[in-house]
Amino acid sequence: MTNTLPDNPDPAKANKGALLVIFLTVFIDLLGFGIVLPLLPLYGDQFATDPGGWQIGALMASFSLMQFFFSPIWGGLSDRVGRRPVIIFGISGSVVFYALFGIAAMNASLVGLFVARIGAGICGATVSTAQAYIADTTTKENRTRGMALVGMAFGLGFTFGPVLALFAVLGNENDKLGAGPGFAAAALSAVALMCAIFLLPESRKKQVAGKSNGQSNVRSAWWRVEAWREVIGIRGLKWLVAAFATFIFAFALFETSLSLLVKGSKEFPDPPFQFSLTQVCLMFASLGFLSAIVQGAVVRPLSKRVSNARLAITGSIIEVFGFGILAFAAGNASLTMLATGFVVIVCGYACIQPSMYSLLSRWSDPERQGSMLGAAQSANSISRILGAGLGIPLIMVGVTIPSWASMGLMVVALMLLSRAVQFGHDYAEATSSP
Repeated sequence: MTNTLPDNPDPAKANKGALLVIFLTVFIDLLGFGIVLPLLPLYGDQFATDPGGWQIGALMASFSLMQFFFSPIWGGLSDRVGRRPVIIFGISGSVVFYALFGIAAMNASLVGLFVARIGAGICGATVSTAQAYIADTTTKENRTRGMALVGMAFGLGFTFGPVLALFAVLGNENDKLGAGPGFAAAALSAVALMCAIFLLPESRKKQVAGKSNGQSNVRSAWWRVEAWREVIGIRGLKWLVAAFATFIFAFALFETSLSLLVKGSKEFPDPPFQFSLTQVCLMFASLGFLSAIVQGAVVRPLSKRVSNARLAITGSIIEVFGFGILAFAAGNASLTMLATGFVVIVCGYACIQPSMYSLLSRWSDPERQGSMLGAAQSANSISRILGAGLGIPLIMVGVTIPSWASMGLMVVALMLLSRAVQFGHDYAEATSSP
């Protein structure tokens, strides 16, 4: 298929306003995760009798379940109508559903929280479109640096989300959920929406976004058949998506069970660490801040000298050691090892995430970036669903089980990634321009 998009994009497309909006889109999406995760024990104490942890797991999984269904839809639609209208729609929905999150929290409504998380998951599924936008407006040489912006947004989402959560409960003796986090996220989404409307240019050429085969892109995105068939047909891409999904599964187990590990709940009253709610929120904020710093100050400049594949493999090896350290810390209640494990895990994550997305983009048909990244996002959503659903029940069985499980999954991800790189080099050479 002929590539009608230039490898060197129009500078107007990549102006500061456009990059800011893309950055804000992913940041707002991850802000929801950042708000909910540190409040996980509070949800359990306030809303439900949940000895097995399944209701809280379902609440966490509902967001990713919607992303699984809707990521390929929005990605394929953006291949047809363009990235800008899809991104604007997604941010508009975030305004509505984050406001609903605040209302539900204010009224202590578990049903309302489920509705808000489901709606936010549907609208947040446009992250793959934002990634496709970056792919449209960066050269292959700068692709990893562009994708690292997404990683920085992830890190900042996990930084400011817990801070907002902290403000919601400070000074409240009963630790009741406040409306502040939801309303603050809605306000930030409104700011991002204004930026998208007035500052975001379209990254797709009209003859590409509107050509006749665009309809098939939307249809294949809805049923996820053609995009998945293309993923399976490219051996390197197939193994890469599998490796990425396995990595996300490992990290989802970690992030979902982390609050119980350091604080506990009424159904898990004897955790190895006894953090206060304030300390939990600050811990999550510190992890997010560290991730943003590593991706912005280390990974982005390093990507100029080190290949995407090498960065991803190195990050996977680091993650294996990080989860092993975390398991040791949990088993021995060692704060020093806990902090060490956090730093190692975050550094590994910072190397893996932008490199994986860059490889996915480089090995995909330029005219089907949205569909392909949407299919990959769906695979990752399945992993997040599994991680969210299993993390809490596993830690209730044994405090070190989630960490050991994540370590084993990262070993599998490393093997899959090595195989992906082997076939990916062959594919890149076969499809490279003369």
